[in-house]
Formats: sequence, C-alpha cells, structure tokens
Amino acid sequence: MLKKIGLVILVILVAIQFIPYEKNEGKPAEHPISGSYDIPDNVNKLLVNACNNCHSNKSEYPWYASIEPVGYWLNDHIQEGKGELNFDEFTHRPLAYQNHKLEEVIEMVEEKEMPLESYTYFGLHPEADLSDADRQVIIDWAKDQMAYLKATYPADSLVIKRRSPPPAE
Repeated sequence: MLKKIGLVILVILVAIQFIPYEKNEGKPAEHPISGSYDIPDNVNKLLVNACNNCHSNKSEYPWYASIEPVGYWLNDHIQEGKGELNFDEFTHRPLAYQNHKLEEVIEMVEEKEMPLESYTYFGLHPEADLSDADRQVIIDWAKDQMAYLKATYPADSLVIKRRSPPPAE
C-alpha cells in the first residue's frame, strides 16, 4: 500500500513538471515609478536588488523555480507581490494610491516585513538582505516622495476616498 502511494506521488511530481504557467518575465514597464519620481542611483540599486523581483513586470527566476511545485509557489508569490505593488505600473494609478503605497513602503521596510525573510533564507538573494542603513535610505527616499506629493498636489487628491455604503431601501 505504501509503495502504491509513493508511486502515485512520484508520478504526480513528474507530471507537474510539464504543466506550463505564465512567468513574470518581461512585460514592458509602461508607467514606471521612475517616470514621475526622482530615484537616485543608490535608491534604485536597493529597489532593484531587494524589491523588483516581486514588485515589477520582470522577475529573475532562480534555477530552483524550474522544479515543481516550487516554481508554482514562487510564481504565485511573485504575482501576489506584484498585485500589491508594481513599480512598473506605479504612475498609472491615482495619486492617492501612489501616496498610500509610498506610505506602505515606509511601514513595511521600517518594520522589516520587506523584503520577506523567506527571500533571503539560506543565503538566497544576499543582495536583498538590507542593512539598517539601507532600510533608512529607502525610508527617507519614500518620505521625500510623499513630501513632494504633498507640496505639489491638493491634500484631498492624496487621500483614498472611502466609498459610502449604498442607501438602505
């Protein structure tokens, strides 16, 4: 019985190696954050190394992403990250969204929630393992961008407006 279960699992693991999925590898950046915001070279390097694999239109997949089900898991994680924040589509969104996402960048980096610990486990992606000084560079940059928005646009355009519930019938 155990041999049959093991054989079924082995057949499934082999079979899923041949099921394709769409990877995040190269849709052009149509509305990049760099189109409207100043990103100094040192900040850009940190964003590229620590953020862009999950938060842009182009991910660099590691060799182990070719082994399923790991590849599916990684791709799902990338798609989720890109759905939360995509630096390549950033300026296509309303100013209130942009301001809010900059605020979230500050919060997530400050609280060391980003990049995810799992991204740097076992020495993977050492370039993404941010020091406290690196984190402060990103935080200061995001605060500067928020200050730029505040100085440039009306305050009500920087706040996400809550939708009112429909009137009761």
